[in-house]
Amino acid sequence: MRLRTWMGVLFSLAVSCTAWAQQRPNVIIIVSDDHAYQAISAYGNKLIKTPGIDRIANEGVRFDRAYVTNSICGPSRAVILTGKYSHKNGFKDNDHSRFDGSQNSFIKELTKSGYQTAWIGKWHLETKPEGFSFWEILPGQGQYYNPDFIQMDSSKTRIQGYATNIIEDLSENWLDHRDTTKPFCLVIGHKATHREWLPDTVDLGRYDHIKFPLPSNFYDDYNTRKAAAVQDMTIAKTMTMKSDLKMFDSEEEANKDGNVNRMNPAQRARFDAYYKVIHKDLLAKNLSGNALTEWKYQRYMHDYLSTAAALDRNINRTLDYLDKHQLTDNTIVIYLSDQGFYLGEHGWFDKRWMYEESFRTPMLMRYPGVLKPGVISKDFVMNLDIAPTVLDAAGVKIPADMQGESMLPLLKHTKQKGRDAMYYHYYENTVHHVSPQFGIKTQRYKLIRFYERVEGWELFDLEKDKSEMNNVYGKKGYEAITAQLKKQLAALIVKYEDTEAAELMKIEVK
Repeated sequence: MRLRTWMGVLFSLAVSCTAWAQQRPNVIIIVSDDHAYQAISAYGNKLIKTPGIDRIANEGVRFDRAYVTNSICGPSRAVILTGKYSHKNGFKDNDHSRFDGSQNSFIKELTKSGYQTAWIGKWHLETKPEGFSFWEILPGQGQYYNPDFIQMDSSKTRIQGYATNIIEDLSENWLDHRDTTKPFCLVIGHKATHREWLPDTVDLGRYDHIKFPLPSNFYDDYNTRKAAAVQDMTIAKTMTMKSDLKMFDSEEEANKDGNVNRMNPAQRARFDAYYKVIHKDLLAKNLSGNALTEWKYQRYMHDYLSTAAALDRNINRTLDYLDKHQLTDNTIVIYLSDQGFYLGEHGWFDKRWMYEESFRTPMLMRYPGVLKPGVISKDFVMNLDIAPTVLDAAGVKIPADMQGESMLPLLKHTKQKGRDAMYYHYYENTVHHVSPQFGIKTQRYKLIRFYERVEGWELFDLEKDKSEMNNVYGKKGYEAITAQLKKQLAALIVKYEDTEAAELMKIEVK
């Protein structure tokens, strides 16, 4: 009798634990690379459609003030994983950093609490993932066509096809074979839309019928901004005709390109059929000066947005999978890019700067039954907040050393007060001649301190100057706000314990 009683108790506990596990939300985080908020119809682009991403916005929350702590791909992923700034997690730049996988992460906390966890796709942190139930990652930046994948046993496999489609295939395969008695957290890391913007062959020419208008500051002369004046990331001078825009002068030249020479015959045939016609037309036009620069801009837009089309299509596949398998109602879906990107603003491509287009990132979140659909959030949030938000939703204690904040209180309670300022620090001092920088953004102002390559300060009144063209640092009438912002900046440096910035500001961090 006693044995039966204990067996009954154990059975009840097992049932209760399984029920609790199934009630805890599943989580899917989709991280793209270099995807600009300007390239999403949910964020106001009326020339293109992104129905997959828009679907998350319509069924959840669109964050209109989402930002990153350090606008560069590897460091951004490290911040997402750890919930800590770059100076705390140790991955400051892509040139010299290797992620210390022994440190804690929200994934490790979820795994310990009974979640199945996986990262599939682009990882780009130089060391193997730790703390995951499963992973399958691209080496380094990875390739668009017929990419290699590193397996958990360190073997490498080449998979035929287009990376964005393959990453979704692998993600769905993992979901198909997971333990359905446990909640899961899956991070889908896409390579798209990283340079050199190679669309899937089915998307070649998708936007060629559109002539995209030049941004109003496309011909920025960088007057009053010394750091911007010495950069090397303009469409006019830095974007290459060959690897970036695929204008090869010969078959031999194309064959030497690392993106092209890994294509299979069918992929190569479609690639050549498309780009050779464009190249022939370009030669006939014999363009130079601004006319050539504006031609390059149109080609950039066509390739970039066509690459983004496959990204959006596969995000929609993820959402369809959840619907098909009755997972929608208990699965949080978060989409974000690792940072923003320039689509011709200031004449640029790439990222890095604390200026708006690279500092700000698209971020959307769907949480059925908890978050109302169609919400537009105006609160300051950061990629730093992903880790604590997921742990909060999962009912897992947020580690004390995480520097981000859960976004759920802001989203559940409209009277909850969020940040009134955000802190940024970018370190890399080699690529594109962009100077290291740190700074603060408030509702109206942005104050940036540049160091190493260029020394100096920039201040922008965002109410009067949304495009950040006029540096008013040191100008009459801005003395009081400059002093106030420097005080706020110093307080954030102390709060986040950024000793390098503290030394430059001559303040003490305990």
